[in-house]
Amino acid sequence: MKNLLTNIAPAVKKETMKISLITTIGVVLMFVIFALGHTITPKYFPFNYTVILGGIVGGLVAILNFFLMGIAVSKVVNAKDDDGARLIMKASYKHRTLMQILWIIVAVVVPCFQFVAGILPLLFPTIGIKLIAILETGFNIKIGGGK
Repeated sequence: MKNLLTNIAPAVKKETMKISLITTIGVVLMFVIFALGHTITPKYFPFNYTVILGGIVGGLVAILNFFLMGIAVSKVVNAKDDDGARLIMKASYKHRTLMQILWIIVAVVVPCFQFVAGILPLLFPTIGIKLIAILETGFNIKIGGGK
């Protein structure tokens, strides 16, 4: 395992750690919302082991997806030609999408997972990245073509 991690680009490790933190925060917030919802309307908001298990596995799938994308981007950067780079990205995208679809099917079909808690974490990396970008710009958003 240690040899596997030594061949990974430092940028991939750094960004994967950032996404891991973002996803973990998202999963914890999701658990809090499920718990609060359960106290208000337990009929519509379950909060049991299926929520926890779905959130944890869904979060791990989201992090793994980002990590595999980082590995693919590293390979593309080192690719010798454009066609090879295109094939690497295409294959990576196909395999990562298949992994997520399979997880969604498992989360919906297997009763030990609460499907909403299993699927929502797949969105957390994207939401987190966009929130960070907004915060880093300091809300300096210009709408329209004003002077």
